[in-house]
Amino acid sequence: MAVLNVRLDDDTYERLRDLADAEGASLSEFVRDRLMEFVVPISPENHGDEPAPESFSTRDRLMLSLLHRIHAQVLPEDANGDDGNREHQLQKAEIIESGFTGEYWLEVAGFETELSKQDCRRVNDILQMFRVLTTSIDRLMKAGDGVDEDLIYGLRFRGFDHNDSLEGHMARYVRYQMRDERSWEELRPQVTKSDNGNSHMQMLDIYMRMLTEYRKIIKTRERRHGREAYALNADELRMIDAASVHPSNR
Repeated sequence: MAVLNVRLDDDTYERLRDLADAEGASLSEFVRDRLMEFVVPISPENHGDEPAPESFSTRDRLMLSLLHRIHAQVLPEDANGDDGNREHQLQKAEIIESGFTGEYWLEVAGFETELSKQDCRRVNDILQMFRVLTTSIDRLMKAGDGVDEDLIYGLRFRGFDHNDSLEGHMARYVRYQMRDERSWEELRPQVTKSDNGNSHMQMLDIYMRMLTEYRKIIKTRERRHGREAYALNADELRMIDAASVHPSNR
C-alpha cells in the first residue's frame, strides 16, 4: 500500500483532528475516507432513472420472461395500473426472450440510482440531530428560558433541494422515513412549512457542518437514557447554529 506524506500548518492539523474525533475515527482513517470520497465519489452524480443494462444473463432472461408471462396471466382484463395490462407484460416477455437489448430500458423504467448506505445514514443522522435541536428548544421554552427567534429559525429542518439530483433523492428518502404518521413527528411541521421538504437551495453542506459541531457536543456527554438524555442548552444551540455558516463568511 502506498504512503502519502502531506505537510500541514498546525491550525489545519488541529482542525482535521477535531473533525476526526467528532466522527470517532483516527486522523488517518478520517483523511483517507475524505480522499476516497474525492477520488471515488460515494454516490453517483446523477440520481434518477437507472440506466438500462447492456445485457442480461441467460438465467436472468429466463426468470424475467417467466415472471412477465405469469404476471400477464394474473392481471385482470381491465388492468391499467403501474403494471400495465396483459399485452404490456407479454410485450416485455417478448423483448427479453428475443434479446432486444435496445428495449431493455423497459425493465428498469422507474428504477432510481441507488442512494448509498452512507448517504442514507447521513439523512438519518441529520434528522436525529434536528429532532434533538427541536426538543431542546421546546424544553427551554417550557422552562421559561427565552430562545431567540433567529436561533429558532436557524435551527429548523428545511428539507433538501429538489433541483439537486442527490439532495432530491435524499428528500424522497425523508418522505419514505415519514410515511408513518408517528415517525419523526417533531419535524413534520417544519417539513410542511418548508414547501413539503423542498429547501430550494442546497443544504447538505450546511447540515454536515452543523452535524460535525453537534457530534462534538454529544461526544462530551455521559451515556444517558430517555427522551431528554441529550437535551442541549442555549449556548450549545448557538454553537450549532454558528456552524451552519461557512467559515469564509463568519
